[in-house]
Amino acid sequence: MATANPTLPASPVASLQQVHVKSESLLRSSLRRLLRNRFAVGGMFILSVFVLLAVFAPVIAPRDFAQQSLGEANSAPLWMLSLFPTMKARDEGGYVKINDSYPLGADKLGRDLLSRIIYGARVSLLVAFIGPVVALLIGVSLGLIAGYWGGRIDNIIMRFTDIMYAFPTLLLIILFMAFFRPTTGLEPGTIAFQLNQLDRSMGGMLFIFIGIGLTSWMQMARLTRGQVLAVRNQEYITAANALGAPNGQIMRRHVLPNILGPIIVSETLTIPRYISYEAFLSFIGLGVNPPTPSWGAMIAEGAGAIRDYPNQAIFPALALFLVMFAFNFLGDGLRDALDPRMRGAD
Repeated sequence: MATANPTLPASPVASLQQVHVKSESLLRSSLRRLLRNRFAVGGMFILSVFVLLAVFAPVIAPRDFAQQSLGEANSAPLWMLSLFPTMKARDEGGYVKINDSYPLGADKLGRDLLSRIIYGARVSLLVAFIGPVVALLIGVSLGLIAGYWGGRIDNIIMRFTDIMYAFPTLLLIILFMAFFRPTTGLEPGTIAFQLNQLDRSMGGMLFIFIGIGLTSWMQMARLTRGQVLAVRNQEYITAANALGAPNGQIMRRHVLPNILGPIIVSETLTIPRYISYEAFLSFIGLGVNPPTPSWGAMIAEGAGAIRDYPNQAIFPALALFLVMFAFNFLGDGLRDALDPRMRGAD
């Protein structure tokens, strides 16, 4: 009596099911590796907390970020004096006014530091998301076109990218903002005047977004081009060309999905740089317009009184530190989770 070969699948349907299960397991294994990474999970948790703080700032913040009480300027809660021994209360012969209604103290204008830190998360997180969106839209598009088409198109796009790379990023952003920010010399009705007014209505955030967007796509374009060059001669691309698939469809459905891993990891690891750009610009006075809170501007204001009131600079710096390191931890976790060489370790 003939017996079935145990090495062969029972039917074509069973074979397709096995392939389907295998493709699902790769995605699940990547997610499982990510969730096993404690630093990545910790980064996601910290980012989730700050996102919630930014979204629900009007509900969570004790006060409005612009609310002033000059009589409570530079006040601090009692517990802070044990954290910073150099701060002495007035009733002990010191200079600090004690007020426990300000959980992290008040700045020189009597504004609640905790409320301003919470609202300041909106600026840093908006930059953290706007930068990657622009980089992905412009950089990935140009990199796809340059890498897939090659030849003269590739040469033109890459030489333009090299020219943009020749400008120092921060200097380019500063020059751009210094040109559009001043209101003097701008004639009403011109594009520069309209952009200036829109920037003022957004609290000074428009030119930060534009400046970071202008300089965030070059590295992504180069990375995408390199990844496309590595996969464009693969068998599945050749097969799609042989079947007469349009070039746009090949790039969208076959090339892009197979290079997304390195792109996502690279952009996640680049987000802290965007945040540091905004913090530096605010630190030197080219960031958001007062009284819109920014962690960089708060650090700059607190740095002038860091010996007497260290809380005014340390707590905004701590918030900036936590967000930047959270993105770094998440990026490292994504790199390990999406690394195909790690699949065999599951």
